[in-house]
Amino acid sequence: MKKILSVTVLILISISSSAQVHWMSLAQALEAQKKEPRKILIDFYTDACVPCKEMEKQTYNHPEIARIINERFYAVKFESDGNAPVSYAGHTFTNPNYKVSKSKNNLHQFTKYMNINIIPTMVFLDENTDPITSLSGFLKAQEVEPYFTMIATNAYKKIKSRREWEGYQKKFRSKIKE
Repeated sequence: MKKILSVTVLILISISSSAQVHWMSLAQALEAQKKEPRKILIDFYTDACVPCKEMEKQTYNHPEIARIINERFYAVKFESDGNAPVSYAGHTFTNPNYKVSKSKNNLHQFTKYMNINIIPTMVFLDENTDPITSLSGFLKAQEVEPYFTMIATNAYKKIKSRREWEGYQKKFRSKIKE
């Protein structure tokens, strides 16, 4: 009986841990990309952002979304109003007006450079670290899944019209259930 219980617990732990995205810093993603080129997903968030926390729980940790991200992207969490220095595209970005207090901080220079005006926002970079697109606001798993798949498979390069995009989305509407 103990053996069955132990095996069941191990299976449950492996299932729950596999539904979590393996986040890294931008520096780590850029370094990993040198060894194995992949697209990069950057999640711009703030600690005070309720929709950001909900997306972490409901969207990023959805088993299918987490699987796609972990297999096909380097996933980066970036605190939009934080103080961590970032090097990207030959520039070093900081937040010179950062306050250690709990008051609201100004946006980080990297957040501004990436033209982020709404939190949460996801930015997708290609294997050369060039921006592909961004998605802003709280989005559910079934809303982002077509984008993740389209970007991961390079299908976005083939879509030339709104009609083609709508056809692409139809394939995924019933695939992910809430």
